[in-house]
Amino acid sequence: MKKTAMTISYELWGKLYLNITNKCPCACTFCLRQNDDGAYGSDPLWLEHQPSFDEVIENLKTRDLSSYKEIIFCGYGEPTSELDILLKTAEYIRSVCDTPIRLNTNGLANLIHGRKTEQDFNGLIDTVSISLNASDSEAYMAITRPKWTDKDCFAEMLSFAETMKKYVPNVILTVVDVIGEEEIAKSQAVADSIGVTLRVRPLETK
Repeated sequence: MKKTAMTISYELWGKLYLNITNKCPCACTFCLRQNDDGAYGSDPLWLEHQPSFDEVIENLKTRDLSSYKEIIFCGYGEPTSELDILLKTAEYIRSVCDTPIRLNTNGLANLIHGRKTEQDFNGLIDTVSISLNASDSEAYMAITRPKWTDKDCFAEMLSFAETMKKYVPNVILTVVDVIGEEEIAKSQAVADSIGVTLRVRPLETK
């Protein structure tokens, strides 16, 4: 049985993570939420209900936002699923502190909302970290298991990443280190092809 709470923000490694939604269009094979209620010892990240923007801000007002190395939209859902809350929250953070803001995303916001969303992030996000997960479309679909089985979600994600370079200073594609050296090399080639950085991260970090 899932343990629920209203853990809208949680601290790890000197950073503040924002868990603004549990909605996600993917069911990634490696996702933490497949097997646990929290992340790295946090309180449960399954939300009792979808928080409103006001609830998110009330939570943030209990934190010293300027004290963190980074503030990161990353929880038990895809943050862009609640795009309006994400953007308004980033605007609020910008208004009260200079702490860098990062978005961890699957890069499928355009499919989620049925429109181009990249320009929405202009001036609000310092770094966008997009889960590449695999070096080709077939492997990507098998790993991420998105709800759009009739779409080339791999191509959509890469298009999002490439376009985001116009609006966000740092655009990164990520893979986890368990995929092996050959797949990492292929992933590096994918990142190079669209002119963004590849980050190979340990499975246990975000």
